[in-house]
Parts: sequence; structure tokens; C-alpha cells
Amino acid sequence: MTLEGKGICSGKHAIADYLIEHQEFQLLELNNKHYPRITDDPEDDLRLQASELSNKRNSEFTFDSVESLLDFATKRWRERWVTTDIWDTATIERFLQRPFFLLVSVDAPVSLRWKRFTDRCRRRQLDPPPLERFVIWNDRHLYDKEIGRAYLTDRAQVRLFNSCSSLEELHAALEALNLADEQRLRPNWDLYFMQLASLAAQRSNCMKRRVGCVLVRERRVISTGYNGTPRHLTNCNEGGCPRCNRGEGGGVGLSTCLCLHAEENALLEAGRERIREGSILYCDTCPCLTCTVKIAQVGISEVVYSQGYNMDQESAAILEAAGVCLRQFSPPRNGLIYLQNSQNIASDLPLFISPSGGNDVS
Repeated sequence: MTLEGKGICSGKHAIADYLIEHQEFQLLELNNKHYPRITDDPEDDLRLQASELSNKRNSEFTFDSVESLLDFATKRWRERWVTTDIWDTATIERFLQRPFFLLVSVDAPVSLRWKRFTDRCRRRQLDPPPLERFVIWNDRHLYDKEIGRAYLTDRAQVRLFNSCSSLEELHAALEALNLADEQRLRPNWDLYFMQLASLAAQRSNCMKRRVGCVLVRERRVISTGYNGTPRHLTNCNEGGCPRCNRGEGGGVGLSTCLCLHAEENALLEAGRERIREGSILYCDTCPCLTCTVKIAQVGISEVVYSQGYNMDQESAAILEAAGVCLRQFSPPRNGLIYLQNSQNIASDLPLFISPSGGNDVS
């Protein structure tokens, strides 16, 4: 795993220390780090270099080049490794080709990062910079054409937004997140087929919502489906279904809707003779009542869904009566993830942690 700090004092070293102390990771370091210079002032350069150094530990695994580091990690890929020493795009692209590599970007509000930076300067008996100068450094750190790290953030599988005010709060957030979940590197079967269902949903032409579905037997895809008007009819998003294009509320005028649902399309494509015992239907949205009846009729053994729908309880009752297993799948969160107190964020964000105070988290 590589931690890449999008902003100065974003918290990547604190996160690396947590992984080492609590999740059995080991640190990999380069002997000559060659961090890009973002200022020509030697005194400013000293401050910035100090912000990149982690004084809490020295790694027993140090390397003269990124090539030797990558070769070492490749031979011992079953072990848990973390580094904060890689920043250039060419190296990142090479590492991303390896199936055991996870790139994690770490960012934080600029005002909070400046406070962390000034506190660190004072602890090391250095004069802290004014906020304006820090912002200029940060802009070059991110957006300079040659050395900017904005591109690395775009390539990261996980992007952490670290607004934690203490190490205790950060550690609680990281424990809930579980960066070491192996599904982030190689999806299990549920995640794999649910991603295929989500991909199928991108083909939807229904104006009401995108829904995708995959029908599976013995871990092999039998058929896929997405919602939209039948073949030879004008697509819904081109005016083919008047009911959907009128923007009527959920459940209103369903008898006049011309769109086939994703589940219906998948079942029709598979045909009754290909749907045998043990078949599983993956759908990114819980099936509606109408589709649920058809699922029960054709002999599906299990339905796995990701997002809820307004008929979940009714659908669940029918499937239970028909002997069909229904379960909701919640994959590990990737993309942008906020690390902060749950009292300050919406309930659908990934982390629920308690506030605490006092320690440096930069």
C-alpha cells in the first residue's frame, strides 16, 4: 500500500503509523527520497523537508531505488507493506499494474493543514510561515505541471479526507474503515457480480432510474439486463415511454409504463431452461413487487441487491414465502471517504466515530 499526501501535512505519516502499530503492516523506505522542491528558499525548504519526515520509527527495509523496492514487495506480496516515499506518476503507474498494490490519497482542509504545519515547526524550533506562503507552497505541491500531485489523487483507489482533530479520532475512523480489506485489491464474487450489474445499469435508457442486473449460476454469468423500452421501440430517454418522461412519482401510472425492468430483461434473456437450482440474481437495486413474483416463478435460489427500494419489505415477504434467499450486499467503501466525527456528517457517510482531543495527527 502506498499513502500519497495530496496536501502538505494531510496526515499520511499518521495513517502509516496506525497501519504499522495496529494492522501488522511493515514500512518500506527509500534511502534517497528525492522529494520535489517547491520553493527556492533554503529556510523554507528546511521546513518542508521536516514535514515529510516521520521521526517515530526507522524501517529495517530500506532500498536504493524504487525498482528494488518493487521487486522486494513482489516477492513477498502476501505480507503487509506500506510506504510514503513514492510521488512521481511514472512509478505509480508501474506499481498500479501489480494486483497487490493499493494507492491511498490523503487530504485535509488547508486551514487545518496549516495549523498542523505551524505546530510542527514550533516543536522543531522553526519559524512557521504565514498562511499565504503556505497556500502558495500547497498550490505548487498540487498543481505544478512537473511535480504536482493532483494526478496521483485521481489515480488513487481510496481517497481519504482527514479532518480529524486527534490521533484517537483518526484511529477510530481507520479501524471502522479497514483499509486492509482484501476486497479493495481483488473483489470477492459478490462484489465482482455486483460491479457487473452496476456496469449493465450504465446501458439503461429509462428516464426514471438506472438499474442493472446479472443472472449467475455456478459463478458464471447466464445473462445480464438493464431497464428500458423493448427492442424496436423508441428509447425511453428519447421519448419512447410517455409515463417516465412525464416525471410522475414512484408507483404512479405503472400500468402505462413501457419500460422493461432490469430483472425482467435478464430473466427473458436467460430463458427458463437455463435457470436451474442454485442460480443467483444480482441487482444493484432491490427488485420491485412485480419482478419479485417473476423471480419466484422461474426458480431463482438467491437474490443479492445493493440499494434499497420502496417495496423492500413486500418483496422480502414474497421471496421468503417462495423459499428464495434475499440479502443486501455492502461492499467496502472506495473513492472519497471522510474521516471525521459522525455527529458532524450525514448518516450515510462511511464512518461513525467519537470525538476526542489533543494530539497531532499530521
